[in-house]
Amino acid sequence: VQLQASGGGSVQAGGSLRLSCAASGRTFSNNAMGWFRHAPGKEREFVASISWNGGVTSYADSVKGRFTVSRERAKNTVYLQVNSLKPEDTAVYYCAASRYSTPRSASSDYTYWGQGTQVTVSS
Repeated sequence: VQLQASGGGSVQAGGSLRLSCAASGRTFSNNAMGWFRHAPGKEREFVASISWNGGVTSYADSVKGRFTVSRERAKNTVYLQVNSLKPEDTAVYYCAASRYSTPRSASSDYTYWGQGTQVTVSS
C-alpha cells in the first residue's frame, strides 16, 4: 500500500499550490483521508481531513478559509488546495488514510501515511 504525495514546491507569500495524494495497493473509498504537516523544530500538526464520501471536511484553525481538501474516490486520490500561503505554512505535508470514515484530527487515527511533499513559502 502506498500513498504518493506530490505538488509541493517553493512559492512566495500569497501564492497557491495544489497538493495531490494518490493511493495504490488498495482502495480507500470508505476511509477518511487527512493532511498533516511537519515544520522544522515543531510537532507534526493536523491540517485537514475529509470524510469517506467527501461530504464532511475538517480544518485546523490556522488554515481555515485558505486551504480546501477534496477527493476523487474513483481515482483513489485526495487533494489539498492551498491558497494565500504564508511563510509559517512552510513544512513537509503528508497525506494519510484513517481507519475511520469520518474526519479525524488525531494522527493516531490514521493507519497509512505517505512520504510527504515539501512546501516552502518565502516572504
